[in-house]
Amino acid sequence: MSTAQEYRITAGDPAAHLFEVTVTVSAPDPAGQAFRFPAWIPGSYMIRDLARHVVGISATSEGREIGLAKLDKSTWQAEPCNAPLTIRAEIYAFDLSVRGAYLDTEHGFFDGACVFPEVVGQGDAACHLEIAPPSVPAAKNWRVATSMRAAEAGPYEFGTYVADDYAELIDHPVEMGGFQIGEFEARGIPHAIAVQGQAQFDMGRLCHDLATLCETQLEFLGKPGNLDRYLFLVTVRDSGYGGLEHRWSSSLVCSRADLPRRGQTDTSEDYRKFLGLCSHEYFHLWNVKRMKPERFTPYDLEEEVHTGLLWVFEGITSYYDDLFLARSGLVTAESYLELLGKGITRVLRTPGRFRQDIEASSFDAWTKLYKQDANAPNSMISYYAKGALVALALDLTIRKDTDGKHSLDDVMRACWARYGETGEGMPERGLESVARSVSGLDLEDFFERFVRGTVDPPLQALLRHVGISLRLRPSDGASDSGGKPGKDDSPPPPWLGARLSESGGSSRFAAVYASGPAERAGIAPGDEAVAFDGLRLSAGNLDRRLRDHHPGDTVSITVFRDDVLVRRRITLGEPPEDTCYLDVDDDADDSAARQRDDWLGTAELK
Repeated sequence: MSTAQEYRITAGDPAAHLFEVTVTVSAPDPAGQAFRFPAWIPGSYMIRDLARHVVGISATSEGREIGLAKLDKSTWQAEPCNAPLTIRAEIYAFDLSVRGAYLDTEHGFFDGACVFPEVVGQGDAACHLEIAPPSVPAAKNWRVATSMRAAEAGPYEFGTYVADDYAELIDHPVEMGGFQIGEFEARGIPHAIAVQGQAQFDMGRLCHDLATLCETQLEFLGKPGNLDRYLFLVTVRDSGYGGLEHRWSSSLVCSRADLPRRGQTDTSEDYRKFLGLCSHEYFHLWNVKRMKPERFTPYDLEEEVHTGLLWVFEGITSYYDDLFLARSGLVTAESYLELLGKGITRVLRTPGRFRQDIEASSFDAWTKLYKQDANAPNSMISYYAKGALVALALDLTIRKDTDGKHSLDDVMRACWARYGETGEGMPERGLESVARSVSGLDLEDFFERFVRGTVDPPLQALLRHVGISLRLRPSDGASDSGGKPGKDDSPPPPWLGARLSESGGSSRFAAVYASGPAERAGIAPGDEAVAFDGLRLSAGNLDRRLRDHHPGDTVSITVFRDDVLVRRRITLGEPPEDTCYLDVDDDADDSAARQRDDWLGTAELK
C-alpha cells in the first residue's frame, strides 16, 4: 500500500484568482515522479484539458529545487530524487460553473479535478488535504463547506480532510466563503445545504422540501452502504442554472429567483425548476456515481471514453427527477403533467431526433452535445431530453404489457442490486437484459426502434393507457414552451422556421430549422436581423411581426451577413403542431386510473 499523499490548497491571491496547491510525495518514483492533471471531469463529457489553468509549477526536495520536464499537455515529470518530493502549482481559477474553479475576494470554489494533480502510479494511495485559510483580511470570516471527511477540522472549518484515494479526492467539491447553512436529516442521514451568494430566501422551507425529496428517493432505491452524509453546494447568481453530481454531494448554480421567497406558500415555476435540479443531482448518487457504465469502471480521465449508455444514466435520471417531485408531494400531479408536456415539446421541436438516435447521441456526447454548432438542432438529439421520453415510454410499456405488475421502478431496483451494490460496471446492453428479466417481456423491438432507431415512441397511446390524454397544438410564439393549452383569443402566428436570440444589443438568427421557410429562403444561422417588411426586426418583436400575417403570405426579411445587407423573400408556413400539453382523461376506466395513481405515486390526481 502506498503512503498517503499530502495535499495542501489555499487561496493564495484571491484578487488575481490564483489558488496555491502543493502535493508532497514521501516515496517518489526513483526513475522520476510524474504528476498528471485530468483531461476531463466525471459527469461532464468534454475534453477540458484542465492543466491549461496551471500558470506556474515547480518542485523541491529537502529545500533543493528539482527539475521538472513537461511530457505532454497534462503531465510533468520530476528529476529523480531520494527524498520526499513537493510539487507547488499556481492554478488560475475564474470559471464560475459547477465544473470549474473560481476564486475572488468574495469566495472560492473548486472541483478537485481542476486543482489537484494525480501522483502517477500512486493514485490508489490515501490522500490528506489541508485546506488552509487565506491570509487576506477580506477572507477572515470565511468558512469551508465540503462533503470530504474531516480529520483535523471542525464543522465548516479550515483544516485537514481525508480521502481514500485520488478518485475520491476529486469527488468532493469545496466552497469557501461566507455562505448560509441549512441542515436536515433524511432517513437518519445528515444532510446540509450551503448557499453562497447574496440572496434572501426561506431556508426553513428549502430544508423541509429537500428532506421530503431525499427521503422519497432513499425509500425508492435504498440507502447506499457508504452514504453517511450528503451536501448540496449552491452558488446563487443573478442568472444561471446547472448542476454536477458527486457521490456525497452535488454542485449547483441557480438564480436568486429560483429559491423560495420568505412567506411564499405556493411553488413558483422557478422554485419548481430548482427542486427538479436538486432531484436530478441527488438521483445521480445512485445512477452514475455508484452504478455506472462498465467503460467508466474505473474512469480514464486522460482521454475520451465512449459509451452508448449515457441515455440510461442521464435520460432515466431526467425522467425520474420531476417524477419524484410529484411522488414526494412537492408538486401536484397537474404540475408534473405540465413539466412532462414541456419536456415532450422540447423534443418535438428538435428535428435532429430523426437524424440521431439516443444511443449514438450518448456515444458522441464528447463532440456533439458538448460542442454544439449552429446546425445542432437539425443534426442531433439530447440523450437527456429524448432519453427521458424513452424512459417514460419504457415505464408505461412495461406497466401496460404486465397489467401493472411491473414497471421501470422494478428494473431500476434490479439494476441497482446487480450493478450498483456490487460495484460491477453495467455492460452496454445491461439495462436491456435486466428489463427483459424483470418484466418477462420481449423488449428487443422497443430498444431497436426507440433507442437505436429514430422513431418517436408512441407516447399518446401509452399515456392513454394510464388515463392521460396527450394533445398537440401549434406554438403561440417564442415564449411558448408548452405544457399548457394554447390561447383561445388569437390564432397562432404563422411558421418562420427560425429562432432569434438577442445579445449585445443585436438580434441574430440562433437556429434555422431544417426544411423550414427560413432555410428554404436562404436565411442562415448568425444572420443579424434588421427588418421585417421594412419594419425593425428583433427577438422581442418577431412574434408581433408574424401575427400581422397568415400562412402562405410572402414577406421580406433583411439581415446583415458579414456586414453585407441581404434581403430574402420568405413564404410563411402553417405552424406545426409541435407543442404538447397533457390532460386527465375523465373517461378513463378504473384500471387506467389505478395504473395512473401507481405511476405518479398519488392517491388521486389533485
